Amino acid sequence: MAITSANQLELLQTAEAVAREKMIDPELVIEAMEDSLARAAKSRYGSEMDIRVRIDRKTGNATFTRARTVVEEESLENYQAEFTVDQAKPYFEPSRDGRSVWMRGGQAVTDFAGGPQVGDVFQEQVPPVDLGRIAAQSAKQVILQRVREAERDRQYEEFKDRVGTIINGVVKREEYGNIIVDVGRGEAILRRNEKIGRESYRPNDRIRAYVKDVRRENRGPQIFLSRTDPQFMAELFKMEVPEIYDGVIEIKAVARDPGSRAKIAVISYDNSIDPVGACVGMRGSRVQAVVGELQGEKIDIIPWNEDQATFLVNALQPAEVSKVVFDEEAGKIEVVVPEGQLSLAIGRRGQNVRLASQLTGLDIDILTEEEESKRRQAEFNTRTALFMEALDLDEFFAQLLVAEGFTDLEEVAYVEMDELLAIEGVDESTAEELQARARDVLEARNKAALDNARALGAEDSLIEFEGLTPQMVEALAKDGIKTLEDFATCADWELAGGWTTVNGQRVKDEGLLEPFGVSLEEAQTMVMTARVLLGWVDPTELEADAEEDGETDEEEAGA
Repeated sequence: MAITSANQLELLQTAEAVAREKMIDPELVIEAMEDSLARAAKSRYGSEMDIRVRIDRKTGNATFTRARTVVEEESLENYQAEFTVDQAKPYFEPSRDGRSVWMRGGQAVTDFAGGPQVGDVFQEQVPPVDLGRIAAQSAKQVILQRVREAERDRQYEEFKDRVGTIINGVVKREEYGNIIVDVGRGEAILRRNEKIGRESYRPNDRIRAYVKDVRRENRGPQIFLSRTDPQFMAELFKMEVPEIYDGVIEIKAVARDPGSRAKIAVISYDNSIDPVGACVGMRGSRVQAVVGELQGEKIDIIPWNEDQATFLVNALQPAEVSKVVFDEEAGKIEVVVPEGQLSLAIGRRGQNVRLASQLTGLDIDILTEEEESKRRQAEFNTRTALFMEALDLDEFFAQLLVAEGFTDLEEVAYVEMDELLAIEGVDESTAEELQARARDVLEARNKAALDNARALGAEDSLIEFEGLTPQMVEALAKDGIKTLEDFATCADWELAGGWTTVNGQRVKDEGLLEPFGVSLEEAQTMVMTARVLLGWVDPTELEADAEEDGETDEEEAGA
């Protein structure tokens, strides 16, 4: 195969034909041809040479040139493609026959008075190669490879911006339970775990799915579809409800048990529009269109509310809720329902409460009124027994303290005198005696905890650290944290506790200081203070970070 004048126009025609077929830029195909011809020429002239090929975009004429770059003498490695300034001087002159050119910074050199410079490139034409069968096959493979890469890049660029949208396609085949879908200019995959229930498809079936992810991989862009993702349902509602598309109604949260049941929370920014009614549609036409696409999945449409307790009551519909107790620090909420509503609130196999938990992002404990009453009575009895034993009180007086809202000895010992005097039957001398007894007990407990902590090896640097009580120091020492250095290496969640999501379930991480009511923010402050005292952290950097955070908060509030 020789590049002759008869074949020159065929190069351009071939490039245009391939570009049209693959829907890529013809320039990419021509560049691939130039690269393949250059590689083939190197097999003829030598792999060490820098052979370059330029195909004229109008005539198809292929020009083969050998390039040599001027480099520093100590950098000279490839004598076939590089030469030094001294070696380049004999060649540094205008071309007499137009078959060579000097390039500097991408431009042809016109002033030869200054001599060659490092970085200049000398290009001289070499005879075109006569490609043998093997070389021609190699050139063909290079072109095909570059065309495939260009096609993959085009597909990736086209579909990467469609993540988060719904796409229509035609089923091509099934592979090990996964569905391969023709989406026009590429193929997508719907994995078996992304199908609703036991959906089955046959070749040429039309399918609608959510573009969950697009990844660039060695074998080409991979387009992953989903019909179980909560956002698939949200996008379907956006297509069916014009108010959502226009932004008048917003979908705030979605929770799904694919193929079975779902909950969607909506809010309207126009007081004249009912968000739930708009999503349901006339005689349920809008929601039924979504239900039909989701294989009959039952959908609860819930009004969103900024108040979490109110939102949760809505989310647990159709069950009735008597009372909600919210633990903000733990991100946990207790819901009290009438005895007859318990099974309805929990739902079949816990489905209703699970979806409500996903929708609100909270851990939900559901209790009946009877169970909550028993628990409150047990807490009342426990606190009563505490006051009776610690303060040497009779049962009636201890119950009186609990009924007035006192929960521990610290409250009795350090509360304002007026609060004790507000209790019926308590005079000043009785109040003083109560506080004295409570303080004596606390001091004795502190001394015992401190002695135990020292026996466990706790050092003064930890004991004297501000913010740690003797009981806290004792708990830390029991866990092997005996010095201020040990304390400074702790993570805030190790001290205050937290929550971790494992397999979709929130799991509690117990903190060492959590029983003492230490919050995550307090733990962060104590750990950073310890690091500053030890010289591990520059306090000025902390102040700068705090100022930046404050400015960010102000900007967000302004926005």
